[in-house]
Amino acid sequence: MQQIMKLEGITQEFGGLRALDGVDLEITRGEIFGVIGPNGAGKTTLFNIITGIYVPTAGNLIFNGQKINGFPPYKIASLGIARTFQNIRLFNRLSVEDNVKIGTFGLEKISFWGSLLGLPVEKKAEREAKEKSDRFLQMLGLYEKRHEYAASLSYGEQRRLEIARALALDPVLLLLDEPAAGMNPAEKEELMDLIRKIRDELKITVLLVEHDMNLVMNICERIAVLDYGRKIAEGMPEEIKNDERVIMSYLGDLGE
Repeated sequence: MQQIMKLEGITQEFGGLRALDGVDLEITRGEIFGVIGPNGAGKTTLFNIITGIYVPTAGNLIFNGQKINGFPPYKIASLGIARTFQNIRLFNRLSVEDNVKIGTFGLEKISFWGSLLGLPVEKKAEREAKEKSDRFLQMLGLYEKRHEYAASLSYGEQRRLEIARALALDPVLLLLDEPAAGMNPAEKEELMDLIRKIRDELKITVLLVEHDMNLVMNICERIAVLDYGRKIAEGMPEEIKNDERVIMSYLGDLGE
């Protein structure tokens, strides 16, 4: 199958501290790929590099055959890479609907004066943004709450709203940073169904960082394991569960 993202020897240093050390990854178009590891293993740093927040100290980041090292976050987003964050980042005093519509900003060519004057092209763009927002809110089960403040949602609903906003960017690669954090078991089951739906119906490749091993092992087709910034294993879920290095550094009894 076709490769969508390749990391070649990615290294990231912060004042002499090496957060990532020569990490290689290849992500295939259409798969759900998981990255796991203990706290401090470098998982979020990896996401920050892919989305342009950090420029790697060494190595190459290749997306759809194009080297994107040093691209700013807005440019990377425009190429079709979107993400959620480990700590929820919503506009709490805006409506649920407006939070998703903001995700279309930069994709829609809406000017300030054109919007103010109500020109036809701006009206058309705003209508399309609302239609897109409605579509994703329905997909994520939030449509009935579209006029409520984002702050009024439950924690699990806020997590889903972040995913809806990321989808509004029309990504081909979606990065989910601990999407199940704070969710109860029922919400996690719904989240697994949702991630599969995003991949299957929207044809979006998913790169997932998550601590919930039941979720990771049940939804990911391949998994990479980081420890102290290095990749110590990669393979299918059953291979990872039975890898001695992974058991010793992270999984413990899960590997038995």
